[in-house]
Formats: sequence, C-alpha cells, structure tokens
Amino acid sequence: MRITKVTTKTGDDGQTGLGNGERISKNSPRINAMGAVDKLNSIIGWARIKSSEQFDKPLEEIQQDLFNLGGELAIPDIEMNLLKASRMNWLDINTDKINSQLPPLNEFVLPGGSEFAARIHIARSECREAERAIIALSESEFVPDLHKKYINRLSDLFFIISRVETMDKGQREIVWNYKN
Repeated sequence: MRITKVTTKTGDDGQTGLGNGERISKNSPRINAMGAVDKLNSIIGWARIKSSEQFDKPLEEIQQDLFNLGGELAIPDIEMNLLKASRMNWLDINTDKINSQLPPLNEFVLPGGSEFAARIHIARSECREAERAIIALSESEFVPDLHKKYINRLSDLFFIISRVETMDKGQREIVWNYKN
C-alpha cells in the first residue's frame, strides 16, 4: 500500500486502517507496536544527523529494516518476508564486529557521552519500548519470530555503537556507582 493522500479524515473516529483494509482502534496492541517501531525509526533518523561515517550507512539500513518490519505489522496474520532472515545475520555479524573493538564491560554504563552516543542511547531505550510493544502484540496475535529476535538484538547493537562512539571521541564511560 502506498500513500496517495496524506489527509484522509478516515481516522477522525479513533480507528485506523491496516494494510489489509481492516479498521481497528488506534489504541490496539498492533497499532501501538507499529507506532513504537515508527518512533524508533524517527529517533534513528535524528541520531544519524550526528553519526560518524562508520555508522551512518548501517543505521540507514536499520531504518529500512524497521520500515519492512512495520510494513509486516500493518498486515496481520501473513508472513510477507519483507524483513529477511539475512538481515538478522547481518545484524549479528555487525554486532560482533563492532563489539570486537571494545574492552570488556565490568559495570553498567550511564547513558551519555557525545551527542551522537546520547542519541543512540535514546534509540536503544526506545528499541526496548518497541520490543515490549511487539511482545505484547505477540501474546494475542501472530508476530513472526524474526521480528522479536531482530528488535531484541538491535538494542544490543545500539548499546555497542554508543560505547564505540564514546571511545572514538576519547571520552571515558561513566559507570553506575551503586555504592552512593
């Protein structure tokens, strides 16, 4: 389904249309999951404004993946395979590759660092929110396992990217001081 008209006024009653033509509440678990994925995608776009060349292209690819995931969420009960299993492999390979640049982590890290690292931490936390929305949806409706795996592991990649960015900028990671 492509957008041909932005303002349709068909959602004025609190209902929205899915890709299969079905109308559902804008507060349904499916719409909440779609909205969380959309918000995550927007935050990634905002983070990319400050991203280094090293991370800009991978983040764009992730945005494409999230559009595919969202497209599949918009059409219930069908595995359209817009988000391919190969993208899960790509995510795992890139996570391992980027993580190999980092020293071991001994404590929790406080979100922050450079502006880009802080934005990626926001993306990471929003990714967890999207994951919770997708899991909530999966408890009552069909959600492909690939979606749950991808969104779970994606937040790990964001955390690792924020650590590399902090290291590359010569900043120190601030760890949680649980002894306060």
